[in-house]
Amino acid sequence: MDRTNEGLKNLGKKTTYSSDYAPEVLERFSNKHPENDYFVKFNCPEFTALCPITGQPDFATIYISYIPDEFCVESKSLKLYLFSFRNHGDFHEDVVNVIMEDLKKLLNPRYIEVWGKFLPRGGISIDPYANWGRENTKFERMAEQRLMFHDMYPEKVDNR
Repeated sequence: MDRTNEGLKNLGKKTTYSSDYAPEVLERFSNKHPENDYFVKFNCPEFTALCPITGQPDFATIYISYIPDEFCVESKSLKLYLFSFRNHGDFHEDVVNVIMEDLKKLLNPRYIEVWGKFLPRGGISIDPYANWGRENTKFERMAEQRLMFHDMYPEKVDNR
């Protein structure tokens, strides 16, 4: 019997949405290929959170990339987790770092990065990026390099 999905509470069940920030909905499953270094990437083009000052909605695409070790995040739980920010007030920079820290705690990945590309409000957009690589490994060096060269060639912005 395959036990890699034991304990998953949301997959295949009726969806219940949290009304506020809910890191407890995140679930993980065993990585069947821990001997391999590989990226898992999620794109969430419909992310919303609230400005903690005005209460106005902030819209973004959130990109999450990680190199798993023992565990992978279950995608429905990630969707529910990201949805839980919908009524939560936090600055863009905080949102990106909170997501990264919650996933680090859940997964203990080899490497992780989170990039938020927020739509402009008041004529300016904010695109915070955070990353982390496991200390004293090639992934720590990788994180340093990716951070230093992150967004060196910004894309042409014609979709905002």
